[in-house]
Parts: sequence; C-alpha cells; structure tokens
Amino acid sequence: MNRYQTVKPYASKLSVRETQHAIKTVKDAFQTRLAAALNLDRVTAPLIVEAGRGINDDLNGVERKVSFDAKNVGGTIEVVQSLAKWKRMQLAFFGYSAGEGIYTDMNAIRRDDDTDNLHSLFVDQWDWERVIAPEERNREFLHGIVRQIVDTLADVKALIREKYPCLDGEICRDVYFITTAELAEKYPDKSRKEREDLITREHRTVFLEQIGLPLSDGKPHDGRAPDYDDWSLNGDILVWNEVLGCAFEVSSMGIRVDAESLKRQLAAAHAEERSALEYHRGVLEGRYPLTIGGGIGQSRLCMLLLEKAHIGEVQSSIWPLETREELKKQNIFLL
Repeated sequence: MNRYQTVKPYASKLSVRETQHAIKTVKDAFQTRLAAALNLDRVTAPLIVEAGRGINDDLNGVERKVSFDAKNVGGTIEVVQSLAKWKRMQLAFFGYSAGEGIYTDMNAIRRDDDTDNLHSLFVDQWDWERVIAPEERNREFLHGIVRQIVDTLADVKALIREKYPCLDGEICRDVYFITTAELAEKYPDKSRKEREDLITREHRTVFLEQIGLPLSDGKPHDGRAPDYDDWSLNGDILVWNEVLGCAFEVSSMGIRVDAESLKRQLAAAHAEERSALEYHRGVLEGRYPLTIGGGIGQSRLCMLLLEKAHIGEVQSSIWPLETREELKKQNIFLL
C-alpha cells in the first residue's frame, strides 16, 4: 500500500495550519528565485489539449491518459500528463531567444501512478523551458543548470529554516554527477531503486544522468519517452530524504531532442510513426528552437522542505480509505 515507511517514529513538525502557511512560503519563494536564476517568464498553461497532435507527454508510453469529448468541440480532448512538448512549441510561438525561457504552474492527472508516499493521481509542478544555443548542447552546460536549480532549492530551505527553526534539515549544494551506466557498474547486484538509494545516501544530492539509454542488460535505468529529452543529455535530481530514508526525486530534466536524436530515439522505441505528428514534424524540420527544460514537483518540494512523510500532507488528492486509516496509525494525516 505504501512504498516507503518512515524510518523512525513520525510526527509532523508543523500543525496543519502552519503547514498551509509554509506551503505558500515555499511556492512563492521557489518560483521567484528559479525564474531569476534561469531568466524565465511565467506563462499560462493548458490543463487540456487536443489528442492526436503529439503535444501531450506520453511519459513511459504505457500510461492511460484521461480523455473525453465535449459539446461543440470535435475530436478527443486529453488532460495533460506534462507539458514537455507544449513548452517548446510556445517558445517558438513567443519568439524567445537563447538564454530566455518560460515556466508555468502545471497541473496534471496521471491515472496510472501508484498512490504511495511520493506519488499521487494529481501532479502539480513547475514546468520550465529555456532556449539554448547549438554550442550549449553538452553535458557541461547541463551540469551548470542543475547546479543553479540545486542552489535555488538550498536557498529556499535556508529561508524555511529561518522562519520555522524546527525544520532543521539541510540541502547539500555539492551535486554528485553520475550516469546510469556508471551507477550500474558500481552496484551491479542491486536493483535500480537500490542503486539510487545507495548513491544518494552517500552523496546527499545527486544528478543521475542518461536516463533512457539501455544498460548492459539491454534495459534502461528507468523509462523515458523518446521524443522530448535527449537520452544522452538528461537526468534526475535526487536528494536524500531523512524522513523516509530514501533517494527522493525532485526534478526530471534535460536538454531536448534535436532532429538527429529524435530520429534515433524514435527508431529505438519503435515509434517512427510519431514523425508525422505536428510536434515531431516541427522538431525534424527545425521550426522549434533548441531547448533545455524540466519539471520540478511542487508538492514534492513542499514535502521535502517541510519534512513531511507523505505527499498527501501537503496536497489534497484522493486516497483509498484504508490508506488513510493506516497512515493515521503512523501519525500521518492526509489533507
């Protein structure tokens, strides 16, 4: 029922009312600092998009989208799963140049996500995207952006500690970079998740790179759609979560596909038919700018910085009744 259990007796350090105030502080402070650090403008984003245009995020390619029809609107409408592709199209539409970008307050529904300590049917995140120059499509540039995001995260944690001294955890600013292949070589007898836990426990803040590329066993470390991140230039920001005693993913991000990497990855995923879709044609024909982007979970961030044991303590969603009752026994009270 719950993937993780607390590693020690748990009690929230903030009351429910204090938590609501603290959530606002975290969200206001983080988005302001992130926008300043990466030179991003805030834009309005859709909750729903038209099916069949290649705009919606396919995630791992197996998740069922929430879809419906509507009066006076032809075709099928889908609730977004993320805005990875939409953002790149908007950068072209708005005419942004290298070094400029956008972010948005993205809400989504992922009906096939597990509902455990870290996952909810409702997803809220800051989706951001920035135009880059051709010479910036490299790991060194990617690492620089990762460090800026981690510094922003650590700054907001310091702000929260000052306002709520009981929240005495810290975010390590020193990012450890490692590829999924290097991680597999380091821990060959461990599962994917165990590898993440071991490396993050040791280094506290980790950027795990090249998610989507096959490992020596022929399978990737984790699933990643073939048509937004370049699998050789992407990764997840992981931090060590003291409350849960596990690696905690804060962000999935990367430099996006260009025409060459899109062709290669569609072929690897046996999804060449997507080349005919609107978004994919735009990438292949060079109508969209080169970009870097990602998503940063809002509730995930609040959960981490406010030292909560369950995402339902900072987000209103739907949970099985038996889950709520079981969590109450652990002093975890869901909104």
